Amino acid sequence: MQDIKDLTLKELEDRLKQFSSQKYHAKQIFSWIYKKSVFDFMALSDIPEDLRVKLKGEFSIISSKLIKLQKSSDGTQKLLLQFSDKSLIECVVIPAEGRVTGCVSTQVGCKFGCRFCASGLSGFKRNLTCAEIIEEVLYLKEKAKPLKLTHLVFMGTGEPLDNYVEVVKAIRIINSPEAFNIGARRITISTCGIIPAIQKLSEEKLQIELSVSLHAAVDSLRLKLMPINKRYPLKDLINTCKEYSEKTNRQITFEYIMIKNLNSNLENAEYLVKLLGGWKLSKVNLIPSNFIKELKIAPPNKIEVLIFKDYLVKHGVNVTLRRERGQDIDAACGQLRLAYAHK
Repeated sequence: MQDIKDLTLKELEDRLKQFSSQKYHAKQIFSWIYKKSVFDFMALSDIPEDLRVKLKGEFSIISSKLIKLQKSSDGTQKLLLQFSDKSLIECVVIPAEGRVTGCVSTQVGCKFGCRFCASGLSGFKRNLTCAEIIEEVLYLKEKAKPLKLTHLVFMGTGEPLDNYVEVVKAIRIINSPEAFNIGARRITISTCGIIPAIQKLSEEKLQIELSVSLHAAVDSLRLKLMPINKRYPLKDLINTCKEYSEKTNRQITFEYIMIKNLNSNLENAEYLVKLLGGWKLSKVNLIPSNFIKELKIAPPNKIEVLIFKDYLVKHGVNVTLRRERGQDIDAACGQLRLAYAHK
């Protein structure tokens, strides 16, 4: 049985034509599912009964169940979902002043083996479908209440650009006025730096935000942290990012996870200035690492973080410092899934 969330509005209209039904019912169905969060076809009261019966026989709406929910004292909520094949994925609700951000996963596990990330410790299993990604958003929308889900980041488990087709399709549905109507500029894709996919994304005419996992500004250290750097070294990656900025006129954010005794000293700040200094359409987002005992990862102290940040600012690099969230729960990507899987 096909998941109806795998269909764009146009695709659903085409399917309704096959049922000899009016295509305007597609917008009604979208509204029931994405705006009203109604997941029983027979409850779609403004849809003809014979069409409701056909929909129930052809499609499913929800295919997962919520296995575990963790709530932080700062309002962050982490959800562990299980799909019908027993695959486990995580998504997160992150409330902040004036906004609520949802963080979604795109793969079950991850194949890229970044040293600082718990996502790949249980190995890679498969890509998520467009429908499964959207299902995460439906859960996040409900858990955000009474607040409204305003932003989405593709920064959960997996590499979004390694699941390119499904991720871009999901974004187009999420952005659709008939569905969630979340503005493109409020949607961020994070990537480890897959150059061909970044180039392809620049042609999509999507005004989304692009975030690139950097974490080191010299090849030798970045290779230790991120094996992908062997295939796509820094020089090529930065050139591609500059081409992306020029083509889309969008700023690129470079994520920099600060790890104690590894990449958080002034020498590494100097490397970062040499790499990005003077590039106006770039920004560095400093992120003190989570404690991940399986990876023996710990954040630097606050003084070291502030010294690093101040050095970048003084040398013309645009910088933000991510506020720590969810520190009293399994905050890092993959930690909750890892803990549950190893029970």
